[in-house]
Amino acid sequence: MPQRNHGFFEHYEELIGTWTRRLRNRHRAEDLAHDAFVRVLEADQDNVQQPRAYLHQTTRNIAVDHFRREERRAQIELDMAEPGEESRNDPESYMHAVQLADSIEKALAELPMNCRQVFIWQKLEGQSQAEIAERLGLSKNMVERYMIRTLRHLRERLDLSAT
Repeated sequence: MPQRNHGFFEHYEELIGTWTRRLRNRHRAEDLAHDAFVRVLEADQDNVQQPRAYLHQTTRNIAVDHFRREERRAQIELDMAEPGEESRNDPESYMHAVQLADSIEKALAELPMNCRQVFIWQKLEGQSQAEIAERLGLSKNMVERYMIRTLRHLRERLDLSAT
């Protein structure tokens, strides 16, 4: 039985354009759109009333999931970089942690002040995004965007994906 696409493909270029603007990276936008189309085509499409809205919401959900995974991974990597008691007794591990901390500091210095501030307040001082948003007079969504931008920058500059 042939599967219907309910007009999803006519929104492909729009989807790529929207996410290229949001991510400022066409390649990532294409990857995201591909994942969204795979998910949509694997799903039961018979109940979809608004294919365009459904496709954009699916894409947004995939992007949010991806950003959350990136944030968790970065937090784990930062936690590993904090020297514990056992690594203080191991000079090599301690030096690696110090070098990583220096690299993080240099990478943070390349970012705008709001990105650095959000990162420091959330990751080092443990403030919530809502607290930071209130403190900076921003929306919680904007605080999240600053954090995503900062984590992506750190990952790219420190090449943490290879470790």
